[in-house]
Parts: sequence; structure tokens; C-alpha cells
Amino acid sequence: MTRQSRTSPAASEQSLHQAYDTALLDLDGVVYAGGEAIAYAVESLAAARADGMHLAYVTNNALRTPDAVAEHLGELGIPTEAAEVITSAQAVARLISEQVEPGSKVLVIGGEGLRVALRERGLVPVESAEEEGLAAVVQGYGGPELPWGRFAEASYAINRGVPWFASNTDLTIPGTRGIGPGNGAAVEVVRIATGAEPQVAGKPLPPMHRETVLRTGAERPLVVGDRLDTDIEGAFNGEVDSLLVLTGVTDAEQLVRAEPRHRPTYVDRDLRGLLTGQPEVEPASEGFRCGGWTAVALNRGVLELRGEGGDPVDGLRALCAAAWTAAGDGVCTLDAAKALARLGL
Repeated sequence: MTRQSRTSPAASEQSLHQAYDTALLDLDGVVYAGGEAIAYAVESLAAARADGMHLAYVTNNALRTPDAVAEHLGELGIPTEAAEVITSAQAVARLISEQVEPGSKVLVIGGEGLRVALRERGLVPVESAEEEGLAAVVQGYGGPELPWGRFAEASYAINRGVPWFASNTDLTIPGTRGIGPGNGAAVEVVRIATGAEPQVAGKPLPPMHRETVLRTGAERPLVVGDRLDTDIEGAFNGEVDSLLVLTGVTDAEQLVRAEPRHRPTYVDRDLRGLLTGQPEVEPASEGFRCGGWTAVALNRGVLELRGEGGDPVDGLRALCAAAWTAAGDGVCTLDAAKALARLGL
């Protein structure tokens, strides 16, 4: 994959788990939601692993340690070693360690995952902005029970000039009850109070991609995610291929209107897409055809979906091709409401 604007989802004659050596899987919205396994995730990952694909779990959620994440995945029926889990806490801890002295004190606004990652890098996590010799502030998702006073503690230190780091800036996080505020929302609170800007490590930025490559040694990685602005953009920035699954944050309309850096290589309903090839989206006499669907960009500013139907995801792939081609390096402004309603995605 290059940084050129993608105008259509790609095809693959091979199943994706055979075409790529390592799946770099997001967790929230891809493998589980609110702690419960997403449909087909467990059996799909087991089949991919059994056939030789390496699995690595790459998450912007800095709350839990790799050990805790691996234990949770095991409870869901996905045997996992802690070394197969890469978190934004690890990425931000490395980023901090490269800019401060070994043994430096770092104010932690977040969960245990941050504290463990900092200790791994020889840094000392502390809880108060009044600590003498404070070298940095790091902020990561701390769960829904994180006290409001922790944001004030960060603000006191940052307003005195202490460097500020954030594990990630995801504004939302999926859960069993729906979409809730993520670490990015908490970062905005501190930004308002300080006027400062943090150094950010998580997806889609280079520190997270670097951390993932260092820890996995992947040679032909496939990023698998549910978010355009983190997973897919991170793959774009790292110049690697990506698979978007429709089990989390991104919906069909957002995908059709994706800007170039948010356009995935492949699109599928869920993790069963790892075990199959990807159908070709072909130019038609009018528009683009995939499966039993043809998508056409009409002169009156409408995206139309024609044909006898079939797999709705094929229809979505065709719509993406028509929309992305029409948009070029921009964002599609064509009316896709009726076409998307036909798909029911």
C-alpha cells in the first residue's frame, strides 16, 4: 500500500490469513465489546492461528496491562501470551523514556497499564503534581471511575511547564451499552485547563506503529480495526494494508465518505473476513460492480445502487469504489442515503 489515494477496496485471491504473516488486531470493537467477545471472533482467530498466521493485539486502550489483556482473551477462548499484546501505554512509555533521564518521576493520570509500562522503561510512576523533580505527565484511559480530580492534578503540573504526554486521543470507546467517551475526551479537559498540547503516542501516530513493529517483528502485517481515524489511518501512515470490520465504531456511511487516509484496503462484516479472499470490485459500463450490486454516481449528485442484490457487504464495496473515485483526494459529497438503506448495514 502507498500513500496514493485509494479509489476502491482491493481484491485478494488468497484468504487474508494466508496472504499476510501477522494480523495486528485492534481489540475494542474488533475482538470484543464491553468485555464480551464479538460474534465469530473467537473461532475466526483460532482458525487463522491454526493455519499459521501470527496474531498480535494492538490497542490504544492504556487501562490494562498486557498480562491482564492476555488473561481476558484467554477467558474468552483466545489463548494469548502477554508478549502478543501491544498497548499505547507501552508506546508512550518508550516515547517518554527517550526524552527524560532514567529513573525520572512521571505523574500518571490513568490506570495500571500506564504504571507497568513506565516501570518497564525504568521510570517511576507517581500520583501527585507536587512530587519533587517531576519530569513528565502522562495521561491514558482510566476507565469510567477515574476521579475528576486527576485531571486537575495533571493541569497543575502542566501549567508549571512539566511536559505532557498522552497514550492516545480516541474521543470514544465502544462498550456493551453503546459508545462512551474515550481518553481523547479526557485529554480535551486538560487541554482546556492548560492551553497545552500533549505528545501523543497511540494510533494513528508513528510511535505506536514503531512499538508494534519492534515487538512483533511482522514482515507482512495486516492491520485489522474498526476505526477509520486510528486503525486505518495508522495503517496508512505506516504504509501497510488494512482490513476494516463493521463490528465497532465505523458505520457504512462513514466508510463511503472516508477521506483518502481513512480508506481501508479491504472491508468485511467481521473477523470471518480474515479467512476468506476478498472479491474484486470491477468497473462496469456505468459505475462499479461487486457481486450482484452495481454502484453508480449520477450527475444529479446521487449515489445509486442497482442490481439483484446479494451480500450487502459487496454492495458496500461497490459504493465505496463509486464514492471514492468521485471524491478523488477529497470527501464524497454525493447523496448515498437511499443506496445505503438498501443494504441495511
